[in-house]
Formats: sequence, structure tokens, C-alpha cells
Amino acid sequence: MATRIEKLLSDKNGGNQSEMARYIGVSPQAVQKWVAGESEPRGKNLDLAAEFLGVTPAHLKFGIALDQPAGAAAQTFPGMIPVRGVEPDDPSLTQIMKVRIKVQAGITGFQVEPEHHDGETMGVPTSWVRGERLVMSDLYAIVVKGESMEPSLYDGDVIVVNTADKKLTDGSVYAVNYEGEVVVKRMVRDSGMWWLASDNADQRRFHRKLCKGAECIVIGKVVRKESTHI
Repeated sequence: MATRIEKLLSDKNGGNQSEMARYIGVSPQAVQKWVAGESEPRGKNLDLAAEFLGVTPAHLKFGIALDQPAGAAAQTFPGMIPVRGVEPDDPSLTQIMKVRIKVQAGITGFQVEPEHHDGETMGVPTSWVRGERLVMSDLYAIVVKGESMEPSLYDGDVIVVNTADKKLTDGSVYAVNYEGEVVVKRMVRDSGMWWLASDNADQRRFHRKLCKGAECIVIGKVVRKESTHI
């Protein structure tokens, strides 16, 4: 997709990424990542990107020829099944608000504000939400920052946090208010105490920290992730 975006944008306005970002309502950095192939526009952003570039979402995402009629892709290869896009109001998909969590040291509560990094929601299967017996108002999607949880979680991955589940389980991953900063760590039980541990093998840079008292307040358990890393 990155190659198509770059070419179409170059043909349209000489490669002006800021103009495209303003049209879609995202940051220039988001468009820069699309062009570089570091991420891709999804949902509403995909539709607006295609509209700005003068093509269909299918062409932008899959490279289907501009003049190719509906169903032609399935005729190209015998047995191919055409892809059906999921609409925003499709009941099979539940949209979870993508936010930034704001905390203060020693304070149990938290505030959220919309995350405009790359779309405002994360779509998850409704069947998964029901199967896990989760409550939508308890769920928030946040973007992972930094390298401390690699290779389990990478910078830019999106995770779903269940703020109703604060019960600690050895080995599970949580979003935590640690001294006024939101961190995502694996909770480890050792010698009768709870520790915040990183999955990164470089333990000198990412050493574990004691989770105790008001300096370490659990926000919620991480229950799902979305990653572009394979």
C-alpha cells in the first residue's frame, strides 16, 4: 500500500503529505508512516485517504485496477473469494475508543483523551467481547510506547485494557500508574512481592521495579493486542 500512496500522492500534489493529513484529520507524521510503510490507514482513515487520492479504498489497499469491475478480482484466479469490507456500523465488529490515559502520582483515578495518532477507535470482533464477558465502558485501547516489552509488544502496537480487572495474576500484563506515568508491564510474583517486569532481554536498561503502595496503582489488565509485527 505504501508504494501506491506515495505514487498517487506524488501525482496529485507533488507528494505534499501535510495537505493529505489536513484533509483526513490526522497528523503529518501519520501520513509519513503510511508512505514509509510503517503503518497503514484503516477504517475511516482509509476511506478518506482514498477519497483524497481519487481512488477506491479497494484500489488503495489491495491494488485492484481502477477500471476493474466489481467481482473481477474473483474472476482473475479460479476459486478466489472476494474480500468484503466491514462497515463501521457492522454488528460483527465492536469499536473500542483509542485513548491516551492521563494519571497523577499516588492518585487511583485517571482521565482519558482521544488518541488521534492513527484513527480514534480499534475494531475488535463482537463475538470476542461477548465471549470474554467484557463490558464496553470498561475497555480502552492505548498505543504502546517504547521497547521495554519487546518481543511481546512493540512500539506502536495497540492494546486493549480492561479497567474493570485489577486483580493481579502472576505473568499477566497490566497498564499501571507508576509514580505518575502510565507503563505497560508484566506482573511477576517473587518472594511474596509484586514486581513490574519488562520482556526486553536487556534487563540493565529495563530492570524490574517493585510494585507497592501508592507509587504503583493498577489501571487495568491487558486483554488484547493488535500488531503489525509477525
